[in-house]
Amino acid sequence: MLKEDIKSLLLEGTAIPAHPLALNSFLQFDENRQRGLTRYYMESGAGGVAIGVHTTQFEIRDPEVNLFEKVLEVTADEIAKANLARPFIKVAGICGLTPQALKEAEIAKKYGYDLGLVSMAAFRNEAEEAILEHIRAVSEIIPVFGFYLQAAIGGRVYSFDFWSKFAEIPNVCAIKVAAFNRYQTLDVVRAVCHSSRRDAIALYTGNDDNIVADLLTTFRFNVNGQHVEKRFVGGLLGHWAVWTGKSVELLKNIKATLASPNPDLAPWLTTNIEVTDMNAAIFDPANNFHGCITGVHEVLRRRGLLEGIQTLNPKESLSPGQSEEITRVIAAYAHLVD
Repeated sequence: MLKEDIKSLLLEGTAIPAHPLALNSFLQFDENRQRGLTRYYMESGAGGVAIGVHTTQFEIRDPEVNLFEKVLEVTADEIAKANLARPFIKVAGICGLTPQALKEAEIAKKYGYDLGLVSMAAFRNEAEEAILEHIRAVSEIIPVFGFYLQAAIGGRVYSFDFWSKFAEIPNVCAIKVAAFNRYQTLDVVRAVCHSSRRDAIALYTGNDDNIVADLLTTFRFNVNGQHVEKRFVGGLLGHWAVWTGKSVELLKNIKATLASPNPDLAPWLTTNIEVTDMNAAIFDPANNFHGCITGVHEVLRRRGLLEGIQTLNPKESLSPGQSEEITRVIAAYAHLVD
């Protein structure tokens, strides 16, 4: 079960950066810079971090690399050292088929992580009920942060019925929607609104192409004759791993706008396009997201937070013109850059 202060923050909504992996020029784990990144996120006002996720590189699980437990341990230790006077959500990425996922959940629990962001990408052709059993098994070890990954980068499309049953799992506490698709996003939100647990589940956007609009929107459905509303209360995003201070400020200002008596949302629609333009430079959708991790690294390298943009996968690099695109959006949207 979640601690009450963590649960309250999760439901209230906060900014959770997807934490990158720091490597030196020899492709060795750079613990000092890894800790520095964690401090950067805490000092920027983020409400938590997610480690062991896509932005941390899935290759950390390869036997010859063997960094999954190490990065969880180092991140948790740095957070503990900070002795923050506020709650800070620790999310661990959990991958693989059920035996691997249960092992990773136990490691996350060992180091005091609050939730497991459970990837379902390993399930290619299995029936949806088998995947639900997988989530139930993981949830018995650690509270679950659900994850709808877009099909273009390894996810798959799930039915409304799947998400309806998913939302009823007792230890599901949040869902990150990164479907990059309005129809599929709607399926998740509608399913949660129809769930008996709708007030116990926080929705977080991972839709990098629509971050601000997700955070602005009230989703409203008729459920048994009553209007039920739900919002995305925060984001768990690789985009928020860079320019994190401004991302935290963005979320705070959106919440303040929505709380005002007569909110003017028109300027925020323009901001939505600005943020999407920035995201396109970092995440490289023009090249099927080839440079999505190295794009994040490049921004952090320019800030002095990473030594370089190297990754564990030698095939990953910036796409042609991507560095110039990053330079362009930094200049164009200085008000959104730390």
